[in-house]
Amino acid sequence: MTLLNAARAVRENAYAPYSKFKVGAAVRATSGAVHVGCNVENVAYPEGTCAEAGAIAAMIAAGDTRIAEVAVIADSPQPVSPCGGCRQKIAEFAEGDVVVTLHTTDGLELKTTIKTLLPAGFDADYMSRV
Repeated sequence: MTLLNAARAVRENAYAPYSKFKVGAAVRATSGAVHVGCNVENVAYPEGTCAEAGAIAAMIAAGDTRIAEVAVIADSPQPVSPCGGCRQKIAEFAEGDVVVTLHTTDGLELKTTIKTLLPAGFDADYMSRV
């Protein structure tokens, strides 16, 4: 199964009763394993949790710690990018040149990198004096 197909399949499991905006994400770990996540909303937090964060949590739970590639898909007029928090989470587990491919359900695609999405990301170097 391709990374896109994994993200497309898990998108169907999204729980989005408020926004109706379903997002699926898949990350390929450097081990080669694919981990998936979808957005989950609830009445107290209708914005919900993000698909990318779910995929990263699944990756960590499975014992992988490094991302080799990311795919995200949503039913939107243009490829939807990860929110700021998810960009930072991806950057925590990926090198800056890791490819992040953003898809729409009708076939539009945008390839970018985490460094392009988060050019001034916070990393451990900022804490080097601690």
